[in-house]
Amino acid sequence: MSKSTLTAVFIAFLLTSSGAKPNEKNKKQKQVVPAIECGMRSGKINLPEFIVKCPGNCRESKEKVYGTGVFASISSICNAAIHSGVISNSGGKVIVMKMAGQAIYKGSFANGVRSLSLPNWRESFSVSVGKPKKGVIYPSTLVFGPTTVKRVPPVTEAPEAEPSSTTAPPTTTPVTTPTSTAPPTTTSAKPRATFHKVREPAPEPEEHKPPSETTHTTGFSTRGQESTARAPELSDRTHGDPHCKVDIAFLMDGSWSIGKRRFKIQKDFLVEVSQALNVGAEGAMMGIIQYGDDAVTEFSLKQFSSSNDVKPAISKIVQKGGLSHVGKALSYINKHFFSDANGNRGGAPNVAVVLVDGWPTDRVEEASRLARESGINIFFVTIEGPDENEKQNVVEPNFVDKAVCRTNGFYSLPISSWFALRKFVQPLVKRVCDTDRLMCSKTCLNANDIAFVIDGSSSVGTGNFRTVLQFVANVTREFEISDTDTRVGIVQYTYEQRLEFAFGQHNNKADLLNAIKRINYWSGGTSTGAAITFAADQLFSKSKPNKRKIMIVITDGRSYDDVRAPALAVHRKGVIAYSIGIAWAAQDELEYIATDPDREHSFFVDEFDNLYKYVSKIIHNICDEFNSQPRN
Repeated sequence: MSKSTLTAVFIAFLLTSSGAKPNEKNKKQKQVVPAIECGMRSGKINLPEFIVKCPGNCRESKEKVYGTGVFASISSICNAAIHSGVISNSGGKVIVMKMAGQAIYKGSFANGVRSLSLPNWRESFSVSVGKPKKGVIYPSTLVFGPTTVKRVPPVTEAPEAEPSSTTAPPTTTPVTTPTSTAPPTTTSAKPRATFHKVREPAPEPEEHKPPSETTHTTGFSTRGQESTARAPELSDRTHGDPHCKVDIAFLMDGSWSIGKRRFKIQKDFLVEVSQALNVGAEGAMMGIIQYGDDAVTEFSLKQFSSSNDVKPAISKIVQKGGLSHVGKALSYINKHFFSDANGNRGGAPNVAVVLVDGWPTDRVEEASRLARESGINIFFVTIEGPDENEKQNVVEPNFVDKAVCRTNGFYSLPISSWFALRKFVQPLVKRVCDTDRLMCSKTCLNANDIAFVIDGSSSVGTGNFRTVLQFVANVTREFEISDTDTRVGIVQYTYEQRLEFAFGQHNNKADLLNAIKRINYWSGGTSTGAAITFAADQLFSKSKPNKRKIMIVITDGRSYDDVRAPALAVHRKGVIAYSIGIAWAAQDELEYIATDPDREHSFFVDEFDNLYKYVSKIIHNICDEFNSQPRN
C-alpha cells in the first residue's frame, strides 16, 4: 500500500471516529406550525412575528381584508395571504410580521379576494411565504391577547442546540372577548304632556341611586366596572388603557328641553364614562362638544390626559340652551373637531357619541352620512324618545337608523329614562372600545348609487332576459345595501322606458334581490339613448350628494336613436358609465356610452350565458377606480 493511500485511510478514520454515533439524537429542531381558522385576525395574536398554517377554501369564507400589501390588523390572515399570492385557496403556511399602523389602507382585487379600503388603523401586518430562514424557529404556540408592535425577533437556533433550548412563548391565558349583546330591554317612558320638546324637570326618584353591589350583566366584559367610589383609582393611571385606544368626542345635549336636573344627570354620566374609559395618552382621549342652537367645544382631545383631569372639567360645564340641532352639531365635529391641532392622533379610530334628549329639532341623515364617510364612527344614545302622541312632531322619523353606520343595533343605545342612564356606562364603553367593529367609513361597496339600464327589446327573449336579471342580481349581491350605503335603481327600456324601482325603494339586500327577480320582460324596439336620458332624469337627479353615481347599460343590439349626446350629458354630470354588449350590440355605441378609458368600462360577450364572466371584473373596476380617487 502506498504512502498516499495510507494517509487517506488514516484521515477517513479520524473523521468517522469524531462524528456522532448512529444511535445518538442529533437531529435539527423541527418547526411546529400552529393551524388557524380562516377568520383569524392578525390583531388577535400577541406576537410580533409568527408562522401559521391556513386551511383550504378560505376565499369562500369571505372573511374581510383591509389594505393591499400591508394590511390592517383587523384583516383575516389567510385571506390577506391569498390576496397577496403567498398561498393559494388550497391553504398553506404563512409568515406574519407585525408593523405600525398606516394612515390609509387602499383596497384592491387580487387572486379572487377583494380587499377593502380603510382610512387608518392602529396596527398593520404583512405576509410572506411560510418558509423560515435556516436556523430560525418561530413560536410553536400562539399567544392570544392585546398586541404591541415592539419588534422581537424569532428564536435563532444555535448550531448545537438541543430541542429543549428553544425559547417558548410566555404561557398566557388566551383573552376571549364575550359576545356583545344588546342592552337590557327597558320599558317605555311615561307619556309627557308636551308637543314642543319643552318639559318640566321631573323629581328624581329614590331608585336613581342604585345599590352599591349592583353589577351589570349585559354580556359585556367587566373590565373597568368598579363602583363609583373607586373611580379615582382608575384615573390615577394617567397612561390610559391600551385596550381602548380611541379618539372620542361626546356631543352632549344642552337644549332647554332637557332641564337643569337632567343636564346634571348627563354630566354625571359623562364623568362615569370618563373613569371607565381610563383616559390617557396610550388609551382613550376624550373631548366634549355641547350643542343647542349651535355647537361649541367644551374641551378638545388634547386638553386633558387623564380621567382625573376630565372630571372637574365636566363638572364646570354650564348649560347653553337652545334647540336640539343635532345635525348642525355633527357637521361641526366633522369640519372642526377631529383635527391634528385638536389632538387627533390619526392611528386611533375617531368616535362620536351623540346624547339626545327626546329627538333632534333638525335633520341628521345628511350630516351623519358625511361624518361617517370621513371615517367617524357615530353612536347615538337616545333618552326618553317620543311617545305615540309626540311622534308627529319629530322632524326626521327613524333618525337613528339613518344616522348610524349600520342598522344592526351596535351603534345605537335607546334608554327609556334619564334615571336609568348610569346603567349603560359599561355597555357604551364596551362598544366604543371594541375597535375591531369600529370600521364605519366609506368603501367601494357602500358609497354608490347604481342604476342598471337593461334592454327589454324583442330580440332579447324571455329566457335571456332572466339571464340578464341574474347577472344584475349577482353584481348587486356584492354591495352593502341600505338607505345609507349603496342604493340600486333599475330602468327597463324598449322604444319606451319604464322605471322598475328607484334609489332607496328597496333598502336591504333581500328585498332588493327579490325585487330584481320580480321584474317582468317587456319586449319592443331598442332606444338606448332615450333610456340613458330617462335614467338621468328619474334616478340620478335624485342621487345623494357625494354618492358615486354609476350607470350600467346592458344591450343586445344597435340603438334606433343616437346614444352619443345622452351619454355625454350623463358623463358631464359625474356619472361613471359602464356598457355591456351582447351578440348584435354595436361596438361603437358601447364605446360612446362608456366612460373613458373604454377598455375599463366597456365589455362585450357573444352570448347571454357568458355574462357571468364579467361580474368580478366590473366589481374589481368599480373598487379599483374608487380606491384611486382622493376622498374626504
